[in-house]
Amino acid sequence: MADGKIPVAGSNGIIGYHNKSTTKGIGVTIGRSGNLGNSFLWRDEFWAHNTTLYVKDFKGNNEIFVYYFLKTIDFKSFNVGSAVPTLNRNHVYPLEVSLPPLPEQTAIAAILSSLDDKIDLLHRQNATLEKMAETLFRKWFVEEAKEEWEEKALSDFVNVKYGKDHKSLADGTIPVYGSGGLMRYAEKALYEKESVLIPRKGTLNNIMYQNDPFWTVDTMFYTEMKKPNVAKFVYYFLKDQDLASMNVGSAVPSMTTEVLNNMPILTPPDYVFEKFENAVSPLFKKSKSDQTQIRTLTALRDTLLPKLMSGEVRVKM
Repeated sequence: MADGKIPVAGSNGIIGYHNKSTTKGIGVTIGRSGNLGNSFLWRDEFWAHNTTLYVKDFKGNNEIFVYYFLKTIDFKSFNVGSAVPTLNRNHVYPLEVSLPPLPEQTAIAAILSSLDDKIDLLHRQNATLEKMAETLFRKWFVEEAKEEWEEKALSDFVNVKYGKDHKSLADGTIPVYGSGGLMRYAEKALYEKESVLIPRKGTLNNIMYQNDPFWTVDTMFYTEMKKPNVAKFVYYFLKDQDLASMNVGSAVPSMTTEVLNNMPILTPPDYVFEKFENAVSPLFKKSKSDQTQIRTLTALRDTLLPKLMSGEVRVKM
């Protein structure tokens, strides 16, 4: 790759940037090697990496419809790789498909893309809210920290607890988190109060905040607060640390309770924590509302997608 602004499309999304493109937008890629069959829509020019296949000719079909249509095909069933999953386009070509006429394709694409546009807007809005709260944390607790503040340890703020195995849990509505993020939904919670989740194994910088019932697996710590109004502070404090640089593992990045408990924290008077809590709580409340909308819209899109593509649900023209 040469330095540039053109996204390089890999089998799992953008893997870098280059100074020229293979393809003009609108374009569609699917994973050819590694992450098999993942489809991506590219509205602007991009470089198609050799771990992908890209649509060279849409044959007069609506490009965005084709993107959504490809998402309904089980490309993993065409895997011809051994060590690395691999898709051969020549094995896909004979697959017979049924497509609606172009006007209906365009209408279907408009419905699905409007849902995705709203989901994307909510994600970007939440990223902005997160940045606002993070900026406020750094201003109050880093840039404007006072010399007279007392140095304490993380163990003065929280009890660090181990997650537990989830395999015996039936499916349900409670999110189960590992160090890589959300894993599944289970029947019951391990903890139901405000908490900060800290990876024990794997991606050590993937700090999470939770204020709803959850379960964490054994690659994740969760925390019990020892003081009021400190959970959001602890969350941003840990995000501001480079936990990956504190790795004590060899083959697998690892974190220990000893390292966490002894982390020094320059601690202001309690009223500052309360002031911070009052300032960022509306941002967290708005973000939580957005997340609820995202889940609702995602479920609606995922329900509509196969029905629209199979013709079970038709769009009136």
